Amino acid sequence: MLHYLKRLLRTGAAYQAADIIAKGIAVFTLPLYTRHVSSGEYGAYSALLTAVILASILLRFGVGEAFLRFYYEDEDEERRRRIARSTIATVAWSTTLAAALLVVFAAPVSQALLGREEPILLDCAIVGLWAFTNLEIAYAQLRVDERARAYLIASICNVTLTVTLTVSLVVFSGLGAKGLLLGNFGASGLVVLGLWWSLRERFSLRARWSDLKAMLSFGLPTVPADAIVYCLQVADRFYLLRTQSEGAAGRYAIALQLATVVFVAVRGFQYAWPPLAYSIRSEAVAQRLYSLVSTWFVLATGVIVVGVTLLGRWLVRLLAAPEYFGAHTALPWLALAWTLYGLYQMAIVITGRAMVTRRNLPAAATGLAVNVLLLLWLVPGASGPLPGGGAGLGIAGAGIALCGAYVAMLAMIHLITRSVFPIAFEWGRLARLALILGGVAVSGELLLPTNGVNGFVSRALWLTLVPALLLLSRFLRPREIEQARLLVGTARAWIARARG
Repeated sequence: MLHYLKRLLRTGAAYQAADIIAKGIAVFTLPLYTRHVSSGEYGAYSALLTAVILASILLRFGVGEAFLRFYYEDEDEERRRRIARSTIATVAWSTTLAAALLVVFAAPVSQALLGREEPILLDCAIVGLWAFTNLEIAYAQLRVDERARAYLIASICNVTLTVTLTVSLVVFSGLGAKGLLLGNFGASGLVVLGLWWSLRERFSLRARWSDLKAMLSFGLPTVPADAIVYCLQVADRFYLLRTQSEGAAGRYAIALQLATVVFVAVRGFQYAWPPLAYSIRSEAVAQRLYSLVSTWFVLATGVIVVGVTLLGRWLVRLLAAPEYFGAHTALPWLALAWTLYGLYQMAIVITGRAMVTRRNLPAAATGLAVNVLLLLWLVPGASGPLPGGGAGLGIAGAGIALCGAYVAMLAMIHLITRSVFPIAFEWGRLARLALILGGVAVSGELLLPTNGVNGFVSRALWLTLVPALLLLSRFLRPREIEQARLLVGTARAWIARARG
């Protein structure tokens, strides 16, 4: 098991490092961009960015997910190169043809998305659709071989080019939203071409139908489920904008940005986990590893959620203007939601391994339905609570609704997969972990000061209760403590080699 955990740590750390760099630069450049881009243009940019991500899910046809699964069916290198070529070719053609069609109808499509005709702005987003989608597939080629170093280098190049192009186009050329789109996605397009050259043994524009047919059979059922999950993640923002106010939507957006402290960990895991999970041939070993990783994932991300809950007020004060302080009410819930989302990503790998991806759709649809119902109940309308009553929790209610949706999805996916791939989850340890983490977070929030130096120090010290209670409750087994020490030693060795 230690070997697999080392692989997960090594690749996950590389993916997290790339995301940390990108998110960190985004935070520091946000004030620069907002001085040169009007709120209306920024809103158009955000709307088109949302549309690009959703369209990308549809245009991949699930072949990216299928590629990750079928790559490990056996160790025949020629077969692996063949399905890699079919994957690249399929997505390259689907995005190119879609881009050509969208360019022709840019005016009416922009009218539908933005409420006004902006064909040039939409053309910039079309560049983004092509670049973003093909980059995801190119990155998948690196992930299946666990080429973490190459992935990190490509990501850093992407970030560097993005900042350079975006600053040039937005600040110096004054292109506004067009500059944001071209800067972000123009860099991605260049990285795609570079990766295609680097992966030229796998690059092709011809897809083999027999391979493609099998991948579509596996991948197409994941498309509506993935699209629904993405809609679930953005529905609350539009609901707040329509029923509350732009201010509430803005505070919620800030909370979402700050909650990325958890999302960074989740994203690294999301990229590293499927290749590792699919590569294990033994069902028994896979089941034990799934159980163990679930427990440790909850521990690692749960500690961050507790920290965000106790110290979120100071985080908002430090990184946002005073008028955004109310964002702290939603921040703990959004941090928890990202943890639940990570667990859901782990769960759907089970359906992939068992080749029952059609079962993802009922879970995703259940989550969306629960999210809508909870939004209607927990978030009041613009003029007060809805006629049927409601909790009236504002943006905190939206965060709770998102958590409820993910809990429902996890329950559903567990019910529909336990018969095809049973896993003996460590329910006792998970319950103990939830009790400790939840107890420390809730007690600290209720008992400790909410402002000032004394509040910050007392809450920071309160966090030390987590490791103390874990030790007192004997949550950590002796073998796990020894493995943790070995993993820390391995991580230090990687850091030392990187510095050298």
